[in-house]
Amino acid sequence: MSLAGRLGRAAPLIAVGLPIAAGLAGMAGPILTAPPGAPRLADWPGLVPSVWLSVRTGVVAGLVSLGLTVLLLAALATGRGLGWLRRMLSPLLALPHAAAALGLAFLIAPSGWVARMLSPWATGWTAPPDALILNDPGGWSLIAGLVAKEVPFLLLMGLAALPQTRAAQAGLLAAALGYGRIWGFLLTVWPAVWPQLRLPMAAVLAYGMTTVDMGRILGPGLPPPLGVQVVVWAMQPDPVWHVPAAEGAALLMALVALVLGVLRLAEALPARAGRALARAGWRGAGAEGALRGLAVAAGGTLGVTMAAAMAGLAVWSVAGPWRFPQAWPQALSLAHWARALPELAEATRATVAIAVLSTAAALALALGWLAAGGGRQGRAMAALVYLPLILPQPVFLPGLQVLALRAGLDGSLLAVAAVHLVFVLPYVILSLAGPWAAWDDRLAMAAAGLGAGPARVFWRLRLPMLLAPLATAAAVGVAVSVAQYLPTLLIGAGRIATLTTEAVALSSGQNRRLIGIWAGVQAVLPAATFALAMALPAAVWRNRRGMRP
Repeated sequence: MSLAGRLGRAAPLIAVGLPIAAGLAGMAGPILTAPPGAPRLADWPGLVPSVWLSVRTGVVAGLVSLGLTVLLLAALATGRGLGWLRRMLSPLLALPHAAAALGLAFLIAPSGWVARMLSPWATGWTAPPDALILNDPGGWSLIAGLVAKEVPFLLLMGLAALPQTRAAQAGLLAAALGYGRIWGFLLTVWPAVWPQLRLPMAAVLAYGMTTVDMGRILGPGLPPPLGVQVVVWAMQPDPVWHVPAAEGAALLMALVALVLGVLRLAEALPARAGRALARAGWRGAGAEGALRGLAVAAGGTLGVTMAAAMAGLAVWSVAGPWRFPQAWPQALSLAHWARALPELAEATRATVAIAVLSTAAALALALGWLAAGGGRQGRAMAALVYLPLILPQPVFLPGLQVLALRAGLDGSLLAVAAVHLVFVLPYVILSLAGPWAAWDDRLAMAAAGLGAGPARVFWRLRLPMLLAPLATAAAVGVAVSVAQYLPTLLIGAGRIATLTTEAVALSSGQNRRLIGIWAGVQAVLPAATFALAMALPAAVWRNRRGMRP
């Protein structure tokens, strides 16, 4: 293999592996060198309830998200509902976690839009009820927010896997044997889909157990989820608090590994149950109607809820006086936008600059990796590229922050962009790997027969034909970068303000108009990028019908 090929294979592994290794080393350092009398994780009174909260919210949200994904795929993905399902996914996928959490908070809070719509005619409330709906001790509002964001992600991964399973033919075969659509899907299609959903499901569980931005916005505060508490300790100026932060990060890593191990062992249980029901001759016809109705209701509720959440952010951003229980503000005003514009413009510039830098680097590394046959490397080497998807951010980012601080690299925009690259790169590779593998290599052979070299085939043939997947991968990279909260907070050392860090910081206050402005702009930026990614190929290939997406 040429030197360029070796570099193409090695560069993504270095870009991902080096920061992770440095962060894990930085995590181990405070534990191994803890001074006498330093606070320890075991001394924290909230340890047990915080651990239980983190595990329960992550696991429950992950299992509910998986169940809804299976139900929606089985009921809609092999019929006329497929187009509706795809149209619903695009805006939900573009929505950052923090914006989704803030919009949901505005919707379900005691003084939120739902209570206003129902008051006083249905509830009798003339003042917000004294009910702990947001930040409830059980973490149910956090679970709801996680489900709202993770179902679209799992659906996207499931839809990407369906073409490789011959779902339509399997559905016809199951129907000919008397099975309903949902039960037939579970018996014939799902066993081929699940292996390709295993990694996304692991990412969902890891994120749900360790989320910081959504945990701060929707989770309880006494005690908070363990990931949130680890970051609180890591941000303390006194280095002694880095000891419990490192111990908490190590515990988080162990908990995630334990849950993923249990998931891997438990995979056989539903498979055995399904085979037993199939051998017993159960066709699932009696429950078919109810399950399909549940799928439509669940999908519709998810879409309507997130649309209402985003509408709530927009309305609050221009709201004048708005007393409870009025369903609409007494007046609309742009005064809050005018006052926030200078800081908003500065944070938007920083957000866009970091997203462009990290996404451009990720595209270059991903293309080099795929061109060099990186997808055909050994499973362990290829898995390293996807490690940031399942390795919790609070596990290695606090350690990386300590090393960056000692090296004087914290607080710079380039350092933040470099850390964003660790999380953007796996998603860009995931977005490009399928289209890259599906490209017909016979085109390259034909071009070579006409005298074109490998470089010319790459630049003049393959990349132009992959313009639509490249634009989509770039949009995904921008969306992932815009949503990053913890890397920006820790590596930026509080000196790099982005839309996400400011929106999450404002969530602890009571100024809903400012929150609506910042979260709204944070939500619009990825959506605009996805719209551009859809429009660009159509515009470039407007005179070439066969090249249009």
